[in-house]
Amino acid sequence: MNPRLLLAPLACLASTFATGALAQPAPSLARALTFHASFDAGLDADFSRGEKTAYVRTKTGLVPAALNDELKLVPGAGRFGGALHFPKKGNTRPLFKDGGTLGYNATSWSATVSVWLRLDPDKDLEPGYCDPVQIVGDDAKKGFIFLEWSKDETPRFFRFAIRPLQPIWDPQNVGWGALPFAQRPMVQVAGAPFSRETWTHAVFTLEKINDKSAKPTGRLWLNGRLQGSIENWDLTFDWKADAAQLVLGAAYVGHLDDLAVFDRALTDAEVKQLMALKNGVRDLRP
Repeated sequence: MNPRLLLAPLACLASTFATGALAQPAPSLARALTFHASFDAGLDADFSRGEKTAYVRTKTGLVPAALNDELKLVPGAGRFGGALHFPKKGNTRPLFKDGGTLGYNATSWSATVSVWLRLDPDKDLEPGYCDPVQIVGDDAKKGFIFLEWSKDETPRFFRFAIRPLQPIWDPQNVGWGALPFAQRPMVQVAGAPFSRETWTHAVFTLEKINDKSAKPTGRLWLNGRLQGSIENWDLTFDWKADAAQLVLGAAYVGHLDDLAVFDRALTDAEVKQLMALKNGVRDLRP
């Protein structure tokens, strides 16, 4: 048999994923969805198993988030519909409480976060670290998860990090920036596919965090391609059960759209299907 005939169906499937032409999302994806913020009409989530309200942290506590000079809502500018726009580095960081959205727990925590980003990191970001997405708890020394652009390199590296209890990843207390890259619990990507002209799909998974009987892992995908894994680490956290929050826009300058959370680690095939949804995550909602 001609080997080209065998390759043809695979080529068609790849083209389908690339063009977003999948007609029916898998029911398992819809069942796993816990949160979706389209940013089409406001800052609050469209769907959530917990609270939908977007908050910001102030000196007096959490208050509902509001648009300002540091945080814009731009109709029609998103990957799907509207989008968030952070026009400059600022202190406005919208956040969403867990309450069933992230599902953090102290025994075995798994989740997936999906987001679309549009920016040129080396032209748009200001000096210093930039974290477009974070998952935080009551104390960063007891656990911290983030997407990050590096601080000093040109061009900047893009990273996904799962920092467990600080004595685990930083036993000498030297700090994140002083550790050699290979000694950090992270996936680091050089030349990541971000630009002002096109949207980039970023997905990261958390699998069996805090599970002493398993091997916890984290994985990062960009535009449906697996970039690497965080493995062979003790990923023990010590957050208070109700303290987890999903935070956006720490020093970020650019557009952000179609934020979603799932209650388990998606597979490689599911990440590709998620990227290919014609109307984004709204195709998964009831």
